[in-house]
Amino acid sequence: MAEFKRRTLFLSSGKQVKLFGNSVAISKSLEIGEGYAPNILSCLQQEADVTKPGSTVKPLNEGSKEKTVSKQVAIVSNPFRLSETDLMEIADYNIRLWLDLKDSIRKHGINSPQLFNSEALRS
Repeated sequence: MAEFKRRTLFLSSGKQVKLFGNSVAISKSLEIGEGYAPNILSCLQQEADVTKPGSTVKPLNEGSKEKTVSKQVAIVSNPFRLSETDLMEIADYNIRLWLDLKDSIRKHGINSPQLFNSEALRS
C-alpha cells in the first residue's frame, strides 16, 4: 500500500514520487496532481502564551503573578466554517473521484486519453 512520508509518496512497486507539497489531489477530470495548499481544513501550529503551573514571579512593586511561557499549540483552521456534514460530503466526493479513476483505468488502461473525464477537461 502507498505511504506518504517527508513529501515523498512511496509505492509498493518500489517507485518513489517526490512532491513539493504535502498531499496528492484529484480533479473532476480525474487528473492527479499535488494539492499543496491546505486552505480548506488544516492543522496549524501557533505560538500561544500559556500559564506555567506552579510557578510565580514577584515583580517589584506588584503582587505575585503567574509566569507565562510561549508554547506551540495546534489548532484547527476551518476558514469556511464547514460542518461535519460538509466535510463528510467533501470526503465522499473525493472518494468517488478516486473510485471513478480506478474504474476508468480498468476500462481504458493507463495510456488512453479516454481514461480522463472529457467533459471536465473542457470546462
